[in-house]
Amino acid sequence: MNIISSASRQVILDTETTGMNQAGGPVYIGHRIIEIGCVEVIDRKLTGRTYHQYINPGQAIDPEAIEVHGITDERVAKEPRFHQIAQEFIDFIDGAEIVAHNAPFDISFMDHEFANLQPNGPKTADICGILDSLTVAKHLHPGQKNNLDALCKRYGIDNSRRTYHGALLDAEILADVYLIMTGGQIKFNLSNEKAGQEAGGIQLINQNEFNLKVISATADELVSHDQRLDLVQKSGKCLWRGEA
Repeated sequence: MNIISSASRQVILDTETTGMNQAGGPVYIGHRIIEIGCVEVIDRKLTGRTYHQYINPGQAIDPEAIEVHGITDERVAKEPRFHQIAQEFIDFIDGAEIVAHNAPFDISFMDHEFANLQPNGPKTADICGILDSLTVAKHLHPGQKNNLDALCKRYGIDNSRRTYHGALLDAEILADVYLIMTGGQIKFNLSNEKAGQEAGGIQLINQNEFNLKVISATADELVSHDQRLDLVQKSGKCLWRGEA
């Protein structure tokens, strides 16, 4: 599985709904989207652009769902209906690759909302690529917990603000998780080992492939390192300090 996406523009997305999956049918049956949160990533860099919207579903929110996301009927009573924000939402995600954790859940709800538009709106897959970050996590960490909280703990990401599930906050956290989880580094290929590959070419490799543990230097070690560079600098130019 190639975990490094070739998409230039990605939209990290999360939704909250009036209820959860219903057995025996598509996940959207009987339920609607009440919150959408999106974070834009271009060339694997956060741009600062986001899309966030609460939505009045026109029906009651299940008590079990409120326990998860904390969004009540009163909170969304004065928010717009989906058809009123649909075009703005479509414009934001159009042409991007959507990254969502357990993407089939979010996408099925989105497709249901689009289908209810008059005239019928597009299917999500017709306007966006779709990447399930949960599938990526399961590939990298088979047999382990791969929900968002578990991934935050695994990658050292602070999710202490996550008292409730919230679409924008979860999208922001997922963006951090996804970028770290799929973080590549540049490997310089100087040996021209592969046929047809030019010497000196580069290729992306996944740092998690080797399951490396990163150990940061202590404050004392940093001081000692700086003192060593002082000695190097006395004898000439110090490349480690950016001197040409």
